[in-house]
Amino acid sequence: MQPYYEARGLSRNTLGRKSVPSLVTQIADGENGGVMMNEFPPKYFEVMNEATNTDTPPCNVTEYLEYLDSIGVREEDFPQIQPIMQKRIWDRFQGRSGTEALEKVIEELRKEDNRFHMEGGSWTNNLSWVKGYSNVLSAMDQVSALFAEKTRDVRTSEPRYRNALFYLLTSQTSCFRYWGTGVWTDYARELCRRTTAILQHDF
Repeated sequence: MQPYYEARGLSRNTLGRKSVPSLVTQIADGENGGVMMNEFPPKYFEVMNEATNTDTPPCNVTEYLEYLDSIGVREEDFPQIQPIMQKRIWDRFQGRSGTEALEKVIEELRKEDNRFHMEGGSWTNNLSWVKGYSNVLSAMDQVSALFAEKTRDVRTSEPRYRNALFYLLTSQTSCFRYWGTGVWTDYARELCRRTTAILQHDF
């Protein structure tokens, strides 16, 4: 909904030698700000009706990439992008291999620059997605690792696999970390517990 209004004010860009419209995407589901709870679905229908048959049509990323391909934009025409500071890891990591070597590189970079971190970012650009949230994130980490271990050779059509996957994916929403305390963290831990209970029985 919000990207539509932003997209209306943007001009076209050039990729390769092609003039292309800009694509605006939502960075989150809007749940933490109450958008989904308070504005969906009425505002969604309003925006879709307003945008249909205009120069700013609604589309998803796959449709946009398919459009670019259809007009001759090629992979080499796209600008290269990389998360902030990630290049420093790969520059330092050259000639090394393995998890331990990678962890050593990350630790070296942390010691050299206190701004360097691997904890993700936020829309405020100064909040950690990790510090202070171990009560939720540690449970998520543990159940994710358990899922990877227990389902390595399991068919994805297996009912218990699908049931465990459902609870695992449901536990991964950012809302649980965003609120950090109270009933939301209880929900997250319960979803992790249910996933674990399924995984602890042999497939």
